[in-house]
Amino acid sequence: MSDTTSSSVKRSSPRHELNFGEAWDYAPAPESAKVTIEPRYGHFINGKFTKAGKTFPTINPATEETLSEVALGNTRDVGRAVAAAKEALPKWSRLKPTERAKYIFRIARRIQERARELAILETKDGGKPIKESRDVDIPLVAQHFFYHAGWADKLHYAFPGHGRGDIQPVGVCGQIIPWNFPLLMAAWKIAPALACGNTVVLKPAETTPLTALRLAEILEEIELPPGVVNIITGAGDTGAALAKHPDINKLAFTGSTEVGKILARTAAERGDGIRLTLELGGKSPNIIFDDASIDQAVEGIISGIYFNQGHVCCAGSRLFVQEGIVDEVVEKLRIRMQSLRVGDPLDKNTDVGAINSGEQLTRINDYIRIAQDEGAELHEPQASSNGLPSKGFFCRPCFFTGVQQSHRIAQEEVFGPVLAVQTFRTPEEALKRANNTPYGLAAGVWSDKGSKIFEIATKLKAGVVWCNTYNKFDAASPFGGFKESGFGREGGIQGLRGYVRL
Repeated sequence: MSDTTSSSVKRSSPRHELNFGEAWDYAPAPESAKVTIEPRYGHFINGKFTKAGKTFPTINPATEETLSEVALGNTRDVGRAVAAAKEALPKWSRLKPTERAKYIFRIARRIQERARELAILETKDGGKPIKESRDVDIPLVAQHFFYHAGWADKLHYAFPGHGRGDIQPVGVCGQIIPWNFPLLMAAWKIAPALACGNTVVLKPAETTPLTALRLAEILEEIELPPGVVNIITGAGDTGAALAKHPDINKLAFTGSTEVGKILARTAAERGDGIRLTLELGGKSPNIIFDDASIDQAVEGIISGIYFNQGHVCCAGSRLFVQEGIVDEVVEKLRIRMQSLRVGDPLDKNTDVGAINSGEQLTRINDYIRIAQDEGAELHEPQASSNGLPSKGFFCRPCFFTGVQQSHRIAQEEVFGPVLAVQTFRTPEEALKRANNTPYGLAAGVWSDKGSKIFEIATKLKAGVVWCNTYNKFDAASPFGGFKESGFGREGGIQGLRGYVRL
């Protein structure tokens, strides 16, 4: 993509095209829409796409085909992006809040207008089922921009006791996002940063950069001032260069606990008061009491662990079932799991899509083998009715019974469609087992007794607790964790705090 060519202009260069209704009869409507993927992408810096120099491929995990070649960012690229954000900061931060709100609102509207295109890109690049991209991810992306557009001129209401002049932007924000919810995580970070008057340098994950780059095209279309949002692509070295840059005033990261600890050390070593928020890994408990609606709970279990192939930081990967109902829950879970369809993510009937990468698939399979070696019993759909595609990275959803607290699948984050089932006798035992983990991101509680729910929820060491449901999100509700699941919040009034100086 050239420096000056708009995404709306026809190009003569070869491209990868998908026509809804032609290549895939089961892809979402409208049949006349097309998704175009450029053969090469540069960085988006100071309102323009650069020419791509050194590149790396981004792969469709369902087919193993190369979708595009994407620029591999280096320290110089990071420096240019940060410089552009720093130059744009004074004008953007002094812009009337109502004017900032208009830009953010335009982004939200354009995302809605291009929702099907963005959903297809998210599915092709990341492997998640199209019905999840289309019905969950992209609507939430738009919701976050709409929600934060509304806050831009109302920040003094978010922070009582502070006048308009007391609330200042942090400055240039470096934001590093993961591969499991690429565009949604970008929205979680960009929207509040812009609403509070900051500028941004965003680095998407190496395996899923395409929707972030398509977002850059949207920013061009709505004529966001140059330098307000910059997007650089690359691998771990690119993110490290961004974190170390002395002109980054705030760093926001969503990803693994291991990388989060490295970034925390980097921030501490800088010694310049850089702001830092981290949303990291999880090993979330899902607790089913014997007075719960079992059929409802089983659906919540399915959603909690098999949504997005288990590539969810808050996945309910540890299931605790009260002893009196464990046989019934396990049998209903086994039957329900049998009906899950594993296959092509672009098929709107698919329930479990492709694992994001070959490396991640290997990690998941290693954990499945380790669990069996440690004595847990594997339950998975019969191969005859759930055969896996011959190409691509696929894994059958599964769960283990006979899991002990010392087993690795009960302690370590698998980040795949693997569930560890344990039992408990009393609420006190359930709490003790649920909190016996270095993580503290989310939890689920299932009971017909409201008093029991509130008693358990207040004692769970988790940033988010879902009651008689799981994986429900809203832009107005804060999200974040405790312990090794990170610190800081995203979403809601609480999520604004990381982007202002009072």
